Amino acid sequence: MRGATLAATLAIAPLTAACGGGDDAADTERRRARVSVSDAPVKGVVAPAKVEVIAGLTGCRPRIRINATELRQGLCHTEKADYLITTFPTDELKETWLDSASGYGGEYLVGTRWIVSAQPQLLDGFRDRLGGTIRQLRGFGPTAEPSAS
Repeated sequence: MRGATLAATLAIAPLTAACGGGDDAADTERRRARVSVSDAPVKGVVAPAKVEVIAGLTGCRPRIRINATELRQGLCHTEKADYLITTFPTDELKETWLDSASGYGGEYLVGTRWIVSAQPQLLDGFRDRLGGTIRQLRGFGPTAEPSAS
């Protein structure tokens, strides 16, 4: 959860900076190499891109942490876990956020203009309610596996 929170906080900077040009083939290929996507949602539902509505569908009342032009983010606190719901005015801003978060790795439930950052064991249940796909961001740097020495 701490990684997801840090990723969300750090992701704001690139979203607020002016961007030039579109994606080129190399950028698109790098993005595909870092992200794997699970199967389509089980029930074909897709939640709307509004923090309060998505939170209600997951059984919480969010505390809005970020309310900016580029994104809105709410923190949900339930008996099971704490999780973040982030919405975006465009899918391009959502993809920029995911690119920024990819350095931290982790699993996220991703829909049209929204992302849920939660413990992996909760994402399948949320996907049943919200739709979307589960994305595994691979991250950068060394792995946590023990060395052979």
